[in-house]
Amino acid sequence: MTAKDYSKIFKQLKVKPAKLAKYKKHNKPKKKDFGSGARKCKRCGRYGAHISKYKLGLCRQCFRDIAVQIGFRRFY
Repeated sequence: MTAKDYSKIFKQLKVKPAKLAKYKKHNKPKKKDFGSGARKCKRCGRYGAHISKYKLGLCRQCFRDIAVQIGFRRFY
């Protein structure tokens, strides 16, 4: 019973609730506590290029879009 799509497995196990509960218990994705998968952009949802300084929680692309509105200025 291997598949990349969980819906096929859920359909097969719908008639067996005990096995379905056991499958969900052991195969659910683990919560990320650290690393690039733990932090995502509050604005767009990207995982990479995350700026967490000043508790911004934005990716660099979103930061560039709204930096002036937040109050940041460019120094040349």
